[in-house]
Amino acid sequence: MEFEDEMYMGGGAASSRSNSRPPHRSRCQAPQESVKQFWEQFNTKYPGKVYTVLPDNPYARTRAKRVPNGVVQGHEAVKSYEQAKQECLKSVDRIVTECQRVNQKYTDPHFDIELDLKSGRKNYLYGLNQTNEEMRPRGVKRVTEIFENPQFYVNGPTASDVRQGYDGDCWLMAALCTMGNKLELIERICVARNEIVGIYGFVFYRDGEWQQCIVDDKLYLRAADYDESVDERPLWDDINGTDAEEEYRRVWQTGSRALYFAQCVDPNETWLPLLEKAFAKAHGDYSAIEGGFVGEAIEDLTGGVTSEILSNDILDKDRFWNEELMKVNKEFLFGCGCGMFSNWLDPKYKGPPRDRKGISENHSYSIMEAREIKGYRLLRLRNPWGKKEWHGDWGDGSSQWTAEWMELLGHKFGNDGFFWISYKDLLRKYQHFDRTRLFGPEWTITQQWTTLNVPWSADYHSTKFMMNVTQSGPVVIVLSQLDARYFQGLAGEYSFVLKFRVQKDGEEEYMIRSHSSHFMGRSVNAEINLEPGRYQVLMKITAFRDEDVEPTDEIVRRLASVRREKLVQVGLSYDLAHAKGLVRETEQERKEKEHRKAHERKKLRGETKRRLQKEYIRDRKMAAREQRMDARRSGPIPSGAPRGPIPTQILAEKPTASPTESLSSDGSDIKPSVNGSVPTIQFNGRNGLHARHASTGSHRRRTESPRPSLNTRLATDNLEISDFEWLEGFEFDSDLDMPPDDADHKPRGPMPQIEGPAVDPWNAVCVVGLRVYSKDPKLSLEVIQPIPEDDTEAPLDMDDPAASATIEKSFWNHMVI
Repeated sequence: MEFEDEMYMGGGAASSRSNSRPPHRSRCQAPQESVKQFWEQFNTKYPGKVYTVLPDNPYARTRAKRVPNGVVQGHEAVKSYEQAKQECLKSVDRIVTECQRVNQKYTDPHFDIELDLKSGRKNYLYGLNQTNEEMRPRGVKRVTEIFENPQFYVNGPTASDVRQGYDGDCWLMAALCTMGNKLELIERICVARNEIVGIYGFVFYRDGEWQQCIVDDKLYLRAADYDESVDERPLWDDINGTDAEEEYRRVWQTGSRALYFAQCVDPNETWLPLLEKAFAKAHGDYSAIEGGFVGEAIEDLTGGVTSEILSNDILDKDRFWNEELMKVNKEFLFGCGCGMFSNWLDPKYKGPPRDRKGISENHSYSIMEAREIKGYRLLRLRNPWGKKEWHGDWGDGSSQWTAEWMELLGHKFGNDGFFWISYKDLLRKYQHFDRTRLFGPEWTITQQWTTLNVPWSADYHSTKFMMNVTQSGPVVIVLSQLDARYFQGLAGEYSFVLKFRVQKDGEEEYMIRSHSSHFMGRSVNAEINLEPGRYQVLMKITAFRDEDVEPTDEIVRRLASVRREKLVQVGLSYDLAHAKGLVRETEQERKEKEHRKAHERKKLRGETKRRLQKEYIRDRKMAAREQRMDARRSGPIPSGAPRGPIPTQILAEKPTASPTESLSSDGSDIKPSVNGSVPTIQFNGRNGLHARHASTGSHRRRTESPRPSLNTRLATDNLEISDFEWLEGFEFDSDLDMPPDDADHKPRGPMPQIEGPAVDPWNAVCVVGLRVYSKDPKLSLEVIQPIPEDDTEAPLDMDDPAASATIEKSFWNHMVI
């Protein structure tokens, strides 16, 4: 029996639920006002973002100047790649010439892994704000010292070459396996090299543009040098008496198996470990490339666009097979994974990935091939580990295999990471698919970036992108945020979830929304065919705050004196990325901003003057009150003694002046004029209301009030006519009494202490970019900033639970007669 029931049946005083809570502290204001003040304290009064970490960074300033503003037109999809490729070729050639002149092999001064490892800094293994004790390479040597006959490619780069090392970058390895199936995709990344000098140039796609990355030929090893070894050498000397050093080198430090990180299957092939090293350098360190999705890596290596597909969301499985999976290695590349929520019932589980008939959870796989033969739909997958395969139907050794099928599919048994699986089992065992669309030279790219303040209550932002389409055809729209993997440790405490929708300019109903992305938060996209016209792209960004993560400014303050070199390395990457958000104003935007500022300044002048007038009147009335009180205490006021003006009653029975009659909206000067003993007010050189009343004889003198009240009527926004006589001697000077232009104009009274917001207020700011792929070379894109007085909310989505209420309101508004 409930406690309340016992109380009721026992005859005691019944306790209602509304009174069963602990009593609140006494209220000092209305509940709505309390909520309003809560949100005023919750949100920062100084919104903004750290755009530059390093002091006075000239590189970031230069890059910000190159960021296009206004209306931006597209360029060929391959243009950015060709520019980066040529830049990389020239850079490598210059470095080769420099090395040959001084007779030195190339050592990368910005990523010297040997000096970094042996000095104990390990900046190229660990991140800015953490260590990774699982990474324990034991040595570093050059390619020519490790491989007996080093070759960058052996029969070209293929999926069969890939074998993951001790780094948790299976997403990158799976992407390379997938790309190895399509001719020349990997060769496009490795654009320059000189194997004698020991220099290699690569290009990667980052935040909508291709960028070069140059590395030397030093690689991490699993074992230390013989002369430097502490643990291995004594044991090896006991086992091998003659020529122990050479035998040690041959066994532990020779060929692909000697490498600590990624390695090619062939003992003399080198492209994979060098590409992985360049990818790690581009991101700052090897720890930064741990964990990810296949689709994100394919984007970074091809410039494509990845869509996330969940198997239980597929509407028509036949259509998915025919229109998408059967186009693998043509229009699309595919990766897959499983076990995304495998530990939701046991969040503290820290053991190895669970196994699903040979398929590892939370691990990335490549879809290499899709075949439909004799009514069977089969797919060939690869595990980037180079081992451990599916052992269900169509797995190696299963009963489905016959000599005929072995020949039809060209399959051989072996624990090499390749395996076949049926389409039905693929959808059953794999939950997550990354589908990357590739773009050829017939496509153009148009992109623009901006910065948004993200409120706590997410809704469609008033800032939007405007597309101008001149030719009908397919369009792929991508909304992305900066890739924080490149500056891990400085990203700050906020993370963002992006969404957008597209609607024709002037219409409220949207045409398409972005494809949902549950796991890959870097970008979202949508594909649609558009006719010529103007289209709005409305953004909806949701911010999440991790209270355990330090803000960027606090991280910089804490690490500047203890990890200077690493902070400079990651900070420069941070600054150059965030330069995209420092978009310069167009001339039109500048003029509009100045016009609004002048209007607001004029309005502020009037508000400030009225406030100071009220304060002046109140001070004079208080002084008059004190005089009267002193006079009462000292006795009757002698006849003929001077008296100050007497305030009117709070409910005086006389007409109340309208706001336009009491004071001009632009804060015009009030000048005293003598009319007997009563001052008059003049507006802009003309006689004001008080003078008009006085001249017509309709002015009511203060002494006519039979019972003066000490209350004032200053609660209204404007002055009463009867208050003007108190303004004698009042002065107002804009230079002295106005706040400075950059000050917080809004006057703030004392804030009552209320429970709620944390000490650090909400300040979520996101740099976002819109990238549009089309076959329309004249398609243009621009950022539309809201005008404060014209800022209106976007209609809610159709499936928003509050949409009906807003639609119903609009309906009834139209029904009013």
